[in-house]
Amino acid sequence: MTTSAPVAIVLLSGGLDSATCLAIARAEGYACEALSFAYGQRHDAELAAAARVAAALGATGHRVMRIDLAAFGGSALTDPAIAVPEAPTTGIPVTYVPARNTVFLACALALAEVRGANDIFIGVNAVDYSGYPDCRPEYIAAFEGMARLATRAAVEGPGGGLRIRAPLIAASKAEIVRRGHALGVDYSLTVSCYQASPEGVACGRCDACRLRAAGFAAAGLPDPTRYR
Repeated sequence: MTTSAPVAIVLLSGGLDSATCLAIARAEGYACEALSFAYGQRHDAELAAAARVAAALGATGHRVMRIDLAAFGGSALTDPAIAVPEAPTTGIPVTYVPARNTVFLACALALAEVRGANDIFIGVNAVDYSGYPDCRPEYIAAFEGMARLATRAAVEGPGGGLRIRAPLIAASKAEIVRRGHALGVDYSLTVSCYQASPEGVACGRCDACRLRAAGFAAAGLPDPTRYR
């Protein structure tokens, strides 16, 4: 008798962290349905990267949802009038997209309900990151608590309902790179840059590029990123 693998929804941006998160979920034996978002981001080359990563890492499916977060503005990633910083800044940077992870997780939660998935994987990180408030452990715990109140499975199903899995939240970027490398992630497929060209060529100057390059250097592994 064969037992089918449990289904997990994996938020997949096409960047380094989310690719590693997908590899972790696959290694844990999940049938992974990857979920990406076209939300009006200026760096939409990451969507092509997400498709490449989903195929390479054996996702059972990959869907792209369209959500117009650019309609709200307020972020350098969705408003072309706001420049992406190319030097370190203090406080929460202008690349923070208001409520982005809340919106993404809510959509993943809906998909998980329909697909009968008890786990949602998200590659947020609270160590080597840009300081976004929706990447912190307390935020993930709070969303999971809400999800366990808001879903049919939480009320009618066994096991206490859905889990939000953030396996990278306490890892350094170097640790993430090493872990993904050990799991066979091809990081040349990924795009992290906030202002990547349509072909996925990175600027090498934004916060995401600096964190990525430093992670590879600290891990002692070659950086496969194509920089301008």
